[in-house]
Amino acid sequence: MSLFRKDPFGNIIFIKRWLIRVFGFLTHKRYRGFNELVIDGSEIIKQLPENNVLFISNHQTYFADVVAMFHVFNASLKGREDNIKNVFYIWNPKMNIYYVSAKETMQAGILPRIMSYTGAITVERTWREKGKDVTEKKAVNPNDTENIKKALQDGWVITFPQGTTKSFKPVRKGTAHIIKEHRPIVVPIVIDGFRRSFDKKGLWLKKKGILQTFTIKEPLQIDYDNETIDEIVEKIEYAIEQHPSFLKVIPSEIIENDTKLNKERRFPFDY
Repeated sequence: MSLFRKDPFGNIIFIKRWLIRVFGFLTHKRYRGFNELVIDGSEIIKQLPENNVLFISNHQTYFADVVAMFHVFNASLKGREDNIKNVFYIWNPKMNIYYVSAKETMQAGILPRIMSYTGAITVERTWREKGKDVTEKKAVNPNDTENIKKALQDGWVITFPQGTTKSFKPVRKGTAHIIKEHRPIVVPIVIDGFRRSFDKKGLWLKKKGILQTFTIKEPLQIDYDNETIDEIVEKIEYAIEQHPSFLKVIPSEIIENDTKLNKERRFPFDY
């Protein structure tokens, strides 16, 4: 029966759809109301195939980043151009969107466990445990890589290749290995403003009136056969604007001006 149809990970589609709807309606004003999400490049989303698409992005909060992507992807597929007006685009969401997340993060409380049902691919981090880096890396769990493969075969996968919400941390080579092996279309996304808007977990609103930006870039051109892992890693770092060359000293007058602008960015929006 269709009512009990499941996704490749055994999650019942009917329940999953309702969870996405509920979370979508509850979180919409966090990006269009309390704050304003400025989107660029939504036309790229509509041109993508149904599966084997890998989104790579910088990371600022545990959950708010992914939730914003669910909003933007579904709004774009419903014909919204660089906006998430009228939240009813979430009523019939794309059901094969998955996101890679640390197992310990998704098991830390009831709410993350519920959210996990919407499409989390939980992985065991080999370099980090309980919020701290470990000196002796753990072995990669083969089930984790198999699950990412399964998700790519079924649909779209979101990953944060730095594996942390801290800026300018190294891109993990695991993402490059996935790209080499499965040859997905790789779409970079660069976000900003989420760290100022939300707490670290991205569950609670920290400030209102913050301008959030969400830039979708053209798919990367990758020579899957000839480019090395290190070359792909560097390409990812540039694409999500986390390469060390992006580090620069920002003049104090620019910081002061941005602070002033953020205070002024409180204006009514059309819903």
